[in-house]
Amino acid sequence: MRKLRASRLSIAVLAAVCAAAPAEAAGDLSKQTPIEVVVELGKPGTHAFLPNKLRFETGKLYKLVLKNPSTDPHYFTSHGFTQLIYTRKVQVTQERNGKTVTLAEFKGAIREIEVYPGQSAEWWFVPVATGRVTDLRCGVAGKDGKSHAEHGMVGEIVIE
Repeated sequence: MRKLRASRLSIAVLAAVCAAAPAEAAGDLSKQTPIEVVVELGKPGTHAFLPNKLRFETGKLYKLVLKNPSTDPHYFTSHGFTQLIYTRKVQVTQERNGKTVTLAEFKGAIREIEVYPGQSAEWWFVPVATGRVTDLRCGVAGKDGKSHAEHGMVGEIVIE
């Protein structure tokens, strides 16, 4: 009988301690360090995403850095991708004296980002569903009337 009472008392004490201890969710995104992925949007004279195949995992925080080293503006557009992620924010950045400076920040539903020549943007997001999308493209029209996508600026995104 004493063992049973001691066991019940131990369980009660353990339950009280657990209830009083602060709890953190395992998926607390405010505590995650973002995984940085850099994509170059073309190069002078070349219309391509580098790399053109991207892979992400659900539940992880990413900072997708879109850099445009080319002399043309480029879009990063994928409707399918935006359906599989939660966008935390998009920041417009610029290099000043060797440091990255944030010029603007956007929140909410983002479907397309245009990055001007020599500039960068950061897309902070968390994939919330798995899937494979092949609609990554740049819809900017070139001087010949064809889109950059028609010149090969297309890509694939896989979320596992």
